[in-house]
This record gives sequence, structure tokens and C-alpha cells, in this order.
Amino acid sequence: MNPKKLARREMLERCIVRGLLVGGAASSHQQLLAMWQQSEAQAAKPTPTEVLGPFFKKGAPNEKNLRKAGAPGFPLRVAGKVYNTRGERVQGAQVDMWQADHQGRYDVQGYSYRTKLTVEGEAEYTLETIMPGHYSDRPAQHIHYMISAPGHRTLITQIYFATDPWFEGNPDKNYGKRGLVGNRELVRPVTLFEEGTPRAAVNFDIVLEKA
Repeated sequence: MNPKKLARREMLERCIVRGLLVGGAASSHQQLLAMWQQSEAQAAKPTPTEVLGPFFKKGAPNEKNLRKAGAPGFPLRVAGKVYNTRGERVQGAQVDMWQADHQGRYDVQGYSYRTKLTVEGEAEYTLETIMPGHYSDRPAQHIHYMISAPGHRTLITQIYFATDPWFEGNPDKNYGKRGLVGNRELVRPVTLFEEGTPRAAVNFDIVLEKA
């Protein structure tokens, strides 16, 4: 949308809603235009959506460690924060996460590798899990997300891993292979740690839209 075509009243309303202007404050059209452009530049884009998939299951427990002692699979820590498009941290978000085990199998009878985290405080979440395995229908490794929060639209998305052989060492070029990944942003860089027990870590901040 061209900001120059916005009516003064519309820019005024948007600036007030975004906390840039106190209701009733006098401002020129050029001042309002500058504040509106500033807010647009600072606004975060919502996290891209993905398909829900056939393996979602309601009622997952709030578990921060899905990696049981002695269980097979490469250890992985997933962490991030939950924001909205205004850049505000979203407290009280519910983050459903579910994935396949190291062999690419989902637990449809129980809740292995499934959790529903409640995000409080600084709107941060951390999950200890394993790197999910591959399976024939969706050969790119991934973790499913469904995030809900009061006053925000529910987001369904997934994360993928830049180290996955599926991307052949070049996620920029190969992320869209076979149409499995809808957005390059969802392929996340992976940090590998070799001291002690080898493990991996990935960061995935979530940006929700206001309802």
C-alpha cells in the first residue's frame, strides 16, 4: 500500500493503535506520514505458515525434555521467543510441538516427541529433543508447530534444518525441492557442539499476527 494515498484519518488511527501517538495529539500530515513509515519499517513479518499434517494429537503434556535417558537419536535443543508483528513479546502463548522419532515414526498411541509448552515470563521457550528422522512421504527432517495466544491468530508452521542432506548443502537453492518447504525462512541454521556429548541446537523465534 502506498502511504501517500492513505487518508489522514487512517494514518492517525494506525499510529494510535501502534502506540506511536497519543489520541487527540495534534500532528501534521507529514509528521503522521513519517511515524507511519517508521512503524511499517519496524513491524515484524509474521512467521510463514505450513500444513498441519496428519499426525497432530490433542492433549500433549507440558514437557520441556522429550529426550529420555538412553533413547537413540542425535540430541537437539530448540529454543526461541514468541513475538507479535508489533515487536511485543507474547506471554501466555501455547506452543504445540510434535515430530517423528529418529527412524521417522510418529507416536500416534502415546505422546513421545510431543509437547504443549506454556510460554510465560520473557516469552521464551526451550525444548530438549532429538533430530527427527526422515520418512518417505516428507523426506525433509522437520518439527511441527501450532501456536495460539489470546488476542492473536493461531499459527501452524514447521521448522526444517539447514544440515539436512535433503538440501544437498545448499538450502538457498534446494529448499523448494519437490515443494516440501514453502518458505526459505523456515530452514534454520544448526549449531553443532562436539565437546562432551555431541549435540545440535537451533533457534526459532515465532512472530504471531494480532487477531
